[in-house]
Amino acid sequence: MVFFRWAILVLLVAAGVLFALFAATGQPGYKRWGLVILKWTLIAAFGFFAVLIVERVF
Repeated sequence: MVFFRWAILVLLVAAGVLFALFAATGQPGYKRWGLVILKWTLIAAFGFFAVLIVERVF
């Protein structure tokens, strides 16, 4: 459980760093990778919390 929380946090920080690199350099590759990491991190986080909610209900 702690591993998933840390993994989500690290991936969100990585996406933030990539967005900062995009802002500093203007290279669109950083923005693209930041969006990809952010998208899949949010999907994984929603799935993780959905499992926690389902476990609570049942």
